[in-house]
Amino acid sequence: MTENRSEAETNDGGSLRPRAFDGVRVVELAQWVFVPVAAALLADWGADVVRIEPIEGDPYRGLATQGVGTDGQGPNLSMALANRGKRSIALDIRTEDGLAVLHELLASADVFVTSLRPGALARLGLDADSVRVRYPSLVYARGHGFGVRGPDADKPGYDSSAFWARGGVGHVLTPTEREYPISQRGAMGDRSGAMALAFGIATALRERDRTGEGTVVDVSLLATAMWMLSSDLLAALNGGAAGPVAGRGPGVNPLTGTYRTKDLRHIQLMFLQGDRYWPAFARILGREDLVDDPRFASMAARREHNAECVKVLDDLFAEHTLEEWKEILADLDAPWAPVQSVHDVVDDPQVLANGYVGEVASADGHGYRLPAVPVQLDERPPTLRRAPEHGEHTEMLLLELGYEWDRIGALQDKGVIP
Repeated sequence: MTENRSEAETNDGGSLRPRAFDGVRVVELAQWVFVPVAAALLADWGADVVRIEPIEGDPYRGLATQGVGTDGQGPNLSMALANRGKRSIALDIRTEDGLAVLHELLASADVFVTSLRPGALARLGLDADSVRVRYPSLVYARGHGFGVRGPDADKPGYDSSAFWARGGVGHVLTPTEREYPISQRGAMGDRSGAMALAFGIATALRERDRTGEGTVVDVSLLATAMWMLSSDLLAALNGGAAGPVAGRGPGVNPLTGTYRTKDLRHIQLMFLQGDRYWPAFARILGREDLVDDPRFASMAARREHNAECVKVLDDLFAEHTLEEWKEILADLDAPWAPVQSVHDVVDDPQVLANGYVGEVASADGHGYRLPAVPVQLDERPPTLRRAPEHGEHTEMLLLELGYEWDRIGALQDKGVIP
């Protein structure tokens, strides 16, 4: 394990705070979001992640979307979120010299993580079998679209295609009355898959501590979608109904529905134990008469008279605005929530109290905010560190490998490094 600690985290007293992956070096050969985010999660907890970018840079650096990429002012926040806390080396691994540098990095590494397809890895001699023979203690981790076996193993797969479309997510979430599937939000499958890949890498490192041998970790976007849709898959595997719904969904329990407020916002009820919550809910609504109304007094009765119950609740919720309902329901000890916009979420008191958004200091001294990893240790989120500029640490990393300046200059002359 490497002893390098880049921008080490400190505790409130200013002393070094040990982190789970301190001393672990990760070499990342990946682009876009899925695999880079997995490596960023490891960097959050102390790993020294060396990110290898092509000479022209990761194409994700040029993505313009929603004002957070190259179309926004200031740093590219999409890149910042996917690559925080790493070091970047720009390297042409298609050249003999570039591939040699990569192998020197692998010789110092604990983890190799990649998003390259099997065919490309094989052409470079970086397939799992070849790398494991050369570095038997290395954890070899792959993130891919469709799995490493089968007819589509070598096909390109982004989260909108492999996760959202082929994995069934878009179909399940699209109301039946729509002519086209709803659109996926940015990188949903990528970031979900990244959590699984980071977990797999952590598991493999723990296993290596016991056996001394590395192993191969695989996560696909297709499998990630299937895991997310486990409830639907259980139904499909056992002959049950699984798929999109119309309108507000099936009329089974009116206390697990969404209701519109006076200002056209919504409240989500999730009273799975309806009989437990119904009396208190009816009273807080100011409708004591509903408690013992024979149409609504039990789960079975509410199911039989679902449309009537929904109509009563529709009329009641339409009497007040969302903010008024938040006050009315504030003391109700039952699972409910306002349906919030993303702008609501970032200012949510619970988000602020729990540090679910972190501050990052950029290279020029100006800060910006990013969503923090949802995992916390000892009630603390990890300290978020800035993402590197393209190739920012190229010379530093080569010097760490023992390269002299004249040798570095020769690589620049050959176009192996910028």
